[in-house]
Amino acid sequence: MERRGIAIVNSDHKPTIMVTNDDGIDAPGLRSVVRVLVSTNRYTVQVCAPDSEKSAVSHSITWRHPISARPADFDGVTAYAVSGTPADCASLGVSQALFPSVPDLVISGINMGSNCGYHVVYSGTVAGAREAFFHGVPSVSISYDWVGGKSNVNDYTLAAEACLPIINAILAEIRNQTYPERCFLNIDLPTDIPNNKGTSIFKMGWRRVTSEMQGGKMLSTMTMDTDSAVTIETDTSTPLEEDLLFRREVRGAHIADPDTDWQFLREGYITVTPIGALSNADTESLLYFKDWLPVVAEHESSSAL
Repeated sequence: MERRGIAIVNSDHKPTIMVTNDDGIDAPGLRSVVRVLVSTNRYTVQVCAPDSEKSAVSHSITWRHPISARPADFDGVTAYAVSGTPADCASLGVSQALFPSVPDLVISGINMGSNCGYHVVYSGTVAGAREAFFHGVPSVSISYDWVGGKSNVNDYTLAAEACLPIINAILAEIRNQTYPERCFLNIDLPTDIPNNKGTSIFKMGWRRVTSEMQGGKMLSTMTMDTDSAVTIETDTSTPLEEDLLFRREVRGAHIADPDTDWQFLREGYITVTPIGALSNADTESLLYFKDWLPVVAEHESSSAL
């Protein structure tokens, strides 16, 4: 993948970090990471984030109509609230159509809820980092393992502070032109950040409900937060009396593999996972279909006779 021009040229230059997310521009996770970055006085910080919550929209993009970018109120930061998805925001933010230069690093987060294992496929937070990676800009997605009744908004500040050494190390590698170009990073922080120690699979299903409000708020983690303090979002369309309503739910459990990011997160570690944009199927599957496809083609030819 072609790397965009690196702006860091010497140690006196302040690297530029662009921040996006999927929880929306007013989310405490994004506000906290921006505030911590600005407080260091080591970076030029920009924000390009969705104007409303876009959790679990994956890597969807806006195609059929223009998106708007509205200036947002942030101290010491140029910020825009965008009427698009996290991928839209990342793409716009690194395009030089909105900001005058390409950022040195894109941070997507801090997300409300972890993003481990297959959750990286559903996550808008991870998609924001992935989209920047598509454009050749180094990127990181950051998520905090929010637990209702135990976590509070101050934990986002602790999460951002815990990530500063990683962010600084990444920027040092970028400056030295030694940072890997074929992956981006996904960071998950444990619920108890002050006492941190240093691939999961969910089976998704549907459950019938009797009202739009039943069941609680689905976090980006694909888990439910039934905390009454959390606002429940509903669709703008009004269901008819004869409509059947269904809400997603989690079925099954995580795979008990000691070497997965989810398992390490449960044990209290900060997990850092390099992720590639695309990957081929495993060798066994490739060999299977290599033999299978000629048989299908032969069968199709004989059927046409």
